[in-house]
Amino acid sequence: MRKATRVIAAVLGAFAGFGGLEHGYFEILQGNARPESILIASMGPPCVPEEVWHICEPAMTLLPNYRLTGMLSVGLGLVTLVWALAFVQRKGGGAVLALLSLGLLLFGGGIFPPVIGIAGGLAGTRINTPLQRQPTPFWRVLARLHPWAIILFITGLFSQFVIGYFYNDFLMESGMLIPGSILGLLAVSILAGYGYDVVNRQGVQT
Repeated sequence: MRKATRVIAAVLGAFAGFGGLEHGYFEILQGNARPESILIASMGPPCVPEEVWHICEPAMTLLPNYRLTGMLSVGLGLVTLVWALAFVQRKGGGAVLALLSLGLLLFGGGIFPPVIGIAGGLAGTRINTPLQRQPTPFWRVLARLHPWAIILFITGLFSQFVIGYFYNDFLMESGMLIPGSILGLLAVSILAGYGYDVVNRQGVQT
């Protein structure tokens, strides 16, 4: 088993599940109102998307009702969270995690959290596959970044809300700074976990 890859998949999937719980909670608070389109803001009034850096937690839904969307998002979020932490290492576990995250994407679980969960699910499909690569210098360097890359990634995801509370205008004007940083650290975290597994299999110290 690729232990580092399992950790990466579990952490990313758990974050997606948490995102579903959080987005769903705010959608439930909006009651039985009908969304104007499949693209929604999870947070309703008094939150104004044009005035806050997180755009009132954007999401999408195929259901014509905020409360139903929120309830489904909470349910999927809870299942995703449990599956990621307890079952992702099973045969087909990564594929199930990716499908659960896709469900969150389509039914109110946000935009970035489900995408992160899908990435975790895809990584999870490799947990039990044999490693073929040799520990080249490239993978040795990446191996040294595990688990610090995933720790930095998760810390950054949550700290952005603290930063946004004090520096809302800065984040609104930063454009692709936050999305770019998230995607960059996501890629590095997955590759670092893979590199750690490659090196560890060969018994090379990292």
